[in-house]
Amino acid sequence: MSQDATVPPWEPPVAGTEAEHLFGALDRLRATFRWKADGLDAAALDTHVGASALTLGALLKHLALCEDDVSTNRLDGAPYPAVWRPYDPDVPNWEFVSAAADSPEELYAIWDGAVARSRARMAIAVADGGLDQEVHLSWPDGQHLSLRRLVCDLIEEYGRHTGHADLLREVVDGRVGEDPPDGWRPVSGPGLWW
Repeated sequence: MSQDATVPPWEPPVAGTEAEHLFGALDRLRATFRWKADGLDAAALDTHVGASALTLGALLKHLALCEDDVSTNRLDGAPYPAVWRPYDPDVPNWEFVSAAADSPEELYAIWDGAVARSRARMAIAVADGGLDQEVHLSWPDGQHLSLRRLVCDLIEEYGRHTGHADLLREVVDGRVGEDPPDGWRPVSGPGLWW
């Protein structure tokens, strides 16, 4: 189903399939998050609110790791892409802590790349077996999650952290709003997921 060219590409369909709605909701959250984190220098990406250590840079890296984790390890057991070779799962909150050492260009590229990979892998998975198919990830009792559950978990993760990004971006420069403005495209990094 094609969408009206005047409607932003991140807007979910008005009436689509379940997969179109789930991935549309995810893309809208991705776009809103990316807009909240866009165009910032290292100091702005490392800004925090009050006693919290959370930053937009840390969220970029964390959500990138979530994208790659869901679309590889959890989906079909595949290893993380090479970009995560420095990842140390034994270091608590590694992606949050290590983000401060990454340049803005690296953080934007890591997130943009992870979203592109995740979208491609998820599209193949949906085409190959639909949302009802079991994925690699299972509970201790051996019950495997469905692809639908993985997508819903990723939507939940973005919902939580897009709210954090709202607060952080407002502190940085006052940017507020629910959705990116019409015609918005990232000014930092490739922003290539549409």
